[in-house]
Amino acid sequence: MEPTLFNIAAVVLALAAAFGYVNHRWLGMPQSIGLVVIALVASLAVIGLDALFPALGFQSAVRGALARIDFQETLMKGMLSFLLFAGALHVNLGDLMKRKYAIASMATFGVMISTFLIAYAMFFISAAVGLDIPLAYCLVFGALISPTDPIAVMGVLKTVKVPETLEAKIAGESLFNDGVGVVVFTIMVALATGSGGDLGALSIASLFVMEAFGGAALGLAMGYGVYRALKSIDEHNLEVLMTLALVMLTYGLAFALHVSGPIAMVAAGLLIGNHGTRFAMSEKTRDHVEKFWSLLDEILNAALFLLIGFEVIALTFTTSTAWAMVLSIPVALAARLISVAAPIALLGVKREFTKGAVPVLTWGGLRGGISVALALSLPDVAAKEPILAMTYGVVVFSIVVQGLTVKRVVQAVVK
Repeated sequence: MEPTLFNIAAVVLALAAAFGYVNHRWLGMPQSIGLVVIALVASLAVIGLDALFPALGFQSAVRGALARIDFQETLMKGMLSFLLFAGALHVNLGDLMKRKYAIASMATFGVMISTFLIAYAMFFISAAVGLDIPLAYCLVFGALISPTDPIAVMGVLKTVKVPETLEAKIAGESLFNDGVGVVVFTIMVALATGSGGDLGALSIASLFVMEAFGGAALGLAMGYGVYRALKSIDEHNLEVLMTLALVMLTYGLAFALHVSGPIAMVAAGLLIGNHGTRFAMSEKTRDHVEKFWSLLDEILNAALFLLIGFEVIALTFTTSTAWAMVLSIPVALAARLISVAAPIALLGVKREFTKGAVPVLTWGGLRGGISVALALSLPDVAAKEPILAMTYGVVVFSIVVQGLTVKRVVQAVVK
């Protein structure tokens, strides 16, 4: 079969369906985690077969197929828009507003604290294991691995019963710090490569404000326009189509205007999912819109987590890289703990937080495909391979180990 984009998509969806069936029938893990585990095992099997029978070229064939998919392009400029909108669509805006200070502080200051902690820790660790990654690229790694992934987080929240107050914080933070993290990553890459020219503190601050607040403004403006249109009609098929058009057009405009597409999607999704479903849709339309986006969310999630499992084939390992990958996991967890505990400690002076908030937010802050996609988007420099390996190590540990055990953590610390 010729490896056209359609044929590759067909194979990915067929494997997602087959692996999903195996997981549902025999393994019983949460769907997203099960797909990563099975795909990871399949990837390791391909690597093993390639080592035993190098003439068959299994690994190079799979690498070629993965290269044609272009994980970074597929996720960041395609799938992400639909997944973020679908995630925001089901988040209660009232719950977010009640916890806006905690969410805002973790999504901004928390991301920055974690970025610098991880960067400096990995700078010294990389030197100790013989990689000598420049500090500028350690900051890039800190920026791409610090934000929690809304896609992974939302997937786990569907399977774990978390107190409402904590669920709102976890979901809200993951939705917003993703957009903030992409902006910080873009700035760090510009500084590391010198492509941003002479970026001073004021330039960085203005770029951050324009990207983040510009994205929110665009999402709200486009979302409000569609909200008004939805309110004037009652035709469920057309209204579903309008929400789909909203996502695609807004995300495309965000790239054209150089504002944050992820934040625009979250803003539009929150508006349509709250005011739109409540005041602009009939019960029949609301049911169709919610089911359409839930189904699309499940399909894209299945494909995404399957691809995450297969991306191990694209990695190049050395002893030094393996050590850096292993050590980056506790570093990322420690930075996450500090970046969560610091804002909560400051805000806790005036308000009370749910018991166990820090351990649940720390262990439940999963990393996912967005971090992998950002690592893959790096230019071809010497630091790219170790950064990709470290990113993959943290992401797989996060999805599989943290994802499978977060329920026990919640049960242990939340009474």
